[in-house]
Amino acid sequence: MAKTLYEKIWDAHVVKPLSDDRAILFVDRHLLHEGVATYAFSGLKAAGRVVHRPDLTIGVSDHVVPTSPRINGIRYEDEDARRMVDDIEHYCKEAGIDVYSVRDKRQGVVHVVGPELGFILPGALVVCGDSHTSTHGAFGALAFGLGISEVEHVLATQTIVQRRSKSMQVLVKGDIPAGATAKDLILSILHKIGVAGGTGHVIEYRGEAVKAFSMEQRMTLCNMSIEGGARAGMVAPDETTIAYLEGRHYAPKGELWERAKEHWAGLQSDPDAVFDKTVEIAAAEIAPYVTWGTNPGQSLPIVGKVPDPAAIEDERQRASVQGAIDYMGLTAGQSLSDIRVDHVFIGSCTNGRIEDLRAAAAIARGRKVADGTSAWVVPGSGLVKEQAMREGLDRIFIEAGFEWREPGCSMCLAMNGERVKPGQRCASTSNRNFEGRQGRGARTHLMSPAMAAAAAVTGRLTDVRELI
Repeated sequence: MAKTLYEKIWDAHVVKPLSDDRAILFVDRHLLHEGVATYAFSGLKAAGRVVHRPDLTIGVSDHVVPTSPRINGIRYEDEDARRMVDDIEHYCKEAGIDVYSVRDKRQGVVHVVGPELGFILPGALVVCGDSHTSTHGAFGALAFGLGISEVEHVLATQTIVQRRSKSMQVLVKGDIPAGATAKDLILSILHKIGVAGGTGHVIEYRGEAVKAFSMEQRMTLCNMSIEGGARAGMVAPDETTIAYLEGRHYAPKGELWERAKEHWAGLQSDPDAVFDKTVEIAAAEIAPYVTWGTNPGQSLPIVGKVPDPAAIEDERQRASVQGAIDYMGLTAGQSLSDIRVDHVFIGSCTNGRIEDLRAAAAIARGRKVADGTSAWVVPGSGLVKEQAMREGLDRIFIEAGFEWREPGCSMCLAMNGERVKPGQRCASTSNRNFEGRQGRGARTHLMSPAMAAAAAVTGRLTDVRELI
């Protein structure tokens, strides 16, 4: 019987089928961050259990870690944050788990660190106590987020109970035009399907444009699958995947590498596999996108205008649009390119990788951050920061007036004292623009790194194609 990639990976990981379309699944890779470690390990100890497979978990400090310069030590927002970082270091060391915390140059955002160390492999089942675990589906893995009690369960048993999802394909036909990126593609997909269009499904992204993407672009695409309500997103592994993984720290070596490549070659949806849902996207129509509202589906091409609620027939949708306009301090019919910004944030698990920084630096080079606008560049990891500095990207940003900061989640979720002030507007490369996501009363516009850099040097939402 023909199967989708998701169905193949699911079937390969079933330890025991349960009722109601559920199963106990084996977990190949577990990513642990300090936001859940304290609670999960405390529960484990209270129950008298130990970590079952420490070799299949890595720990990372990212959510509460400040990204300000660390010359005079780390200035945590409060003692709770400091304790959380201390806890993950202590518990992981005690359990024999590799941990990448603030004393390690490889520390960074968990969904950047895992892939760049080769910890994520095609065909694997990957979990983490964070919703954007879907990022790792870019490797042809089944990757999804967990709650704290589930994290504890994985630590104790290396298994997880899940209900089988439906399969959905997003078929991107043709090539994406110059000036558009994976971030623009996913924002356009979310605009089309809405924030619930993928509910109950695992999405497989397919088509010429997706196959042409680098691994970093594929990670951006899969990262925001959760914003469409999907359980996970994935891209089938290919030569690009293998080339990225070869030689990385946790990747197989020698004969195991050769055997792994043979196995990965079969990790494709069968030609006659049936998807429960299909969405087709014409790549040629993709333009630089920005969000105007308070969810990632409320997005439009930068050449668009703020929607008019009066033109919407559906009462609930009309109320939602009006509420978003009110919160964002916009007016119906306002040109998106007329919206001024107070702050720019380039970073996060969505767009904090080396390719993202290169794209932003290409726009910043030779220009200056606009008066009245502040701009931060936060590398996704210590290794990304080192690479960027070897390439001179830090100098480009600093000379343009950007702040060059340390790795961490930073302003993506405002858990670390790094917030947008109430009423201020931020052009952000992160993944969520919910009310209060970047700070109480903050107004967030999502976009690609190049678009964010364009906003920084012009002081407003800007079509990056005008600056290329």
